[in-house]
Amino acid sequence: MEREDVLAGLDPEQRQVAEAVRGPVCVLAGAGTGKTRAITHRVAHAVATGVVDARSVLAVTFTTRAAGELKQRLRSLGVHGVQARTFHAAALRQLTYFWPRVIGGDPPRVIESKLPLLAEAARELRRGSDRGELRDIAAEVEWAKVTQIAPEDYPVFAAKAGRTPPVPPDEVARLYEAYESLRRARHLVDFETILELTAAVMTEHAEVANQIRAQYRYFVVDEYQDVNPLQKLLLDTWLGGRDDVCVVGDPNQTIYSFSGATARYLTNFPVEHPSAAVIRLVRDYRSTPQVVGLANGVLAKARTPHRMELVAQRPDGPKPVFAECDDEQAEAALVARRARDLIAQGVPAREIAVLFRINAQSEAYERAFADAGVPYLLRGAERFFERPEVRQAVVLLRGAARSAGGDEPLARAVHDILSGLGLTPEPPGGGTAREKWESLKALADLAEDVAAEGGDLRRFVDELERRATEQHAPPVEGVTLASLHAAKGLEWDAVFLAGLVDGTLPIVYAETPEQLEEERRLLYVGVTRARVHLHLSWALARSPGGRKGRKPSRFLDGLTGTAPARPAASPRERRAGVARIPAPMHCRVCAKTLTSATEQKLGRCASCPAEYDQELLERLKAWRSAVAKAAKMPSYVVFTDVTLQAMAERVPTTEEDLLAIAGIGRVKVERYGEAVLDICRGGEVT
Repeated sequence: MEREDVLAGLDPEQRQVAEAVRGPVCVLAGAGTGKTRAITHRVAHAVATGVVDARSVLAVTFTTRAAGELKQRLRSLGVHGVQARTFHAAALRQLTYFWPRVIGGDPPRVIESKLPLLAEAARELRRGSDRGELRDIAAEVEWAKVTQIAPEDYPVFAAKAGRTPPVPPDEVARLYEAYESLRRARHLVDFETILELTAAVMTEHAEVANQIRAQYRYFVVDEYQDVNPLQKLLLDTWLGGRDDVCVVGDPNQTIYSFSGATARYLTNFPVEHPSAAVIRLVRDYRSTPQVVGLANGVLAKARTPHRMELVAQRPDGPKPVFAECDDEQAEAALVARRARDLIAQGVPAREIAVLFRINAQSEAYERAFADAGVPYLLRGAERFFERPEVRQAVVLLRGAARSAGGDEPLARAVHDILSGLGLTPEPPGGGTAREKWESLKALADLAEDVAAEGGDLRRFVDELERRATEQHAPPVEGVTLASLHAAKGLEWDAVFLAGLVDGTLPIVYAETPEQLEEERRLLYVGVTRARVHLHLSWALARSPGGRKGRKPSRFLDGLTGTAPARPAASPRERRAGVARIPAPMHCRVCAKTLTSATEQKLGRCASCPAEYDQELLERLKAWRSAVAKAAKMPSYVVFTDVTLQAMAERVPTTEEDLLAIAGIGRVKVERYGEAVLDICRGGEVT
């Protein structure tokens, strides 16, 4: 492809990226600004102008799907031979290749999950752990490994980092050490060890480092804001002091700090490389001005020097809708009805998503969508190509392709095979039968697409195998239910952001300014997934008839009122519990509107003076510490420091007084109310 053909159709900033063919280059790319287009055209331009051979390029991504998309786009630009892989896939390929030469014997086996070994380690240490606790401990082990913290050092560094492990830090350290002993004894590697060993082999064996560096001279790293210290170590080892590297990312989409990722490498890139070209992409081609405006509003109060204001490029669309419901059941029913209405208006079900903060929230939406007769699928559950019906279909299709005479049209041949597995003209009502039908229908639709391009059965099977390798599943007709973390990197025509209450978003254990800012960015990621339709909702109570004490997410402060008014609720929606948007809270000292959850909990501005009983506060903290220790859980789970300070300021004497403190619900009052009130009345700490 000619130079001008490669650069055609790029906006001025994207063209600037494409023409910066030599590193170091830092691309700060906002959501929906065409970063993948910019970096693939940059690689294509570098190859077309002879700056680099395609086989010397290593493009590193964070998901197999993203790597597949990069390769597909490069192929469409006439570029073949570029290696686009995840950090782990690239490292494992190198480690496996060099292992027999520099270490000897068979390479270690990769484990997909730490849970089985951790469970065994727990049994060896004679301690019981349920699966949920083991998952949390695995997360702590992963954090320690990516930040290069040894088991014996975990307690000290976990405390410094403000970690709140599910069990005492010294127990995590013992489990971590036992896990590592079992892993090494059985010649196993986890994902972190793959990176660590690859960097170590290159560091200790110059001939390995020289061969890898001779192969890869030109680096592109996508989603650089999500890089952790171990990945940065490996990248630096690959580079070996060279600087022909282009990093791309958005500090406002940093949502994996809990696992060790840090945007510091992205924001400090110009400091690390003083000669770096820094290019900002802010033209948003994904979302309407209404969605972009709300996204900018979410970040308007962010405490970051790196906030980028997006500039919408699409025509106007519908205004974002805000809905307040009486309870979670009513909220889920409302979302299901409005999704059904969008489908009736012509929006494909696969172009609609419901996003929530934690996976446990999905259950209510699964029931609501089933009741409404709307097909749905859970993202982050089973991978498409690992579903039993899909695996069975691929085996049959592969066998048919080997014996195909080539006379029968592709679409008909595929339909005949899939009919034997359960593909019918009309979908079943719901449940697992509907999910199986949707999978088979997706394969049939893909066959029609390949047939339209002139492909036969053999080409269709090749396409399936390529997609399985790249985890590029065909679209399944159903509304996507997913967590906000799982939605990263995806987009839909219509997005429902559900459960937006304080305590859920931001999550209850986000207390430090850094943790709260990450929760804000999570909402920003959710908003920017929407192309056209955006619906934000929250429920005042958990269950029907429950106390309506919840507050909308603090991140919506000033947005629900300034955003255009939502459509009036229909009589049916009013009966279902769709309520008005609440009035703002005011400081009891100066009457100023309170915007942060901390201020709302205290009932005053942080800067306004207030008197409180220091002795009472200390007694409450002592009581909380004793309760938390007895229950083996972090102190903040009982009550946060801010909540205890609010108690010391207001000195509640009745349950109603406690419930008047923002963030204290009926469950906490039932569990701890009597003890707290007794202390506030002067009773002894027990």
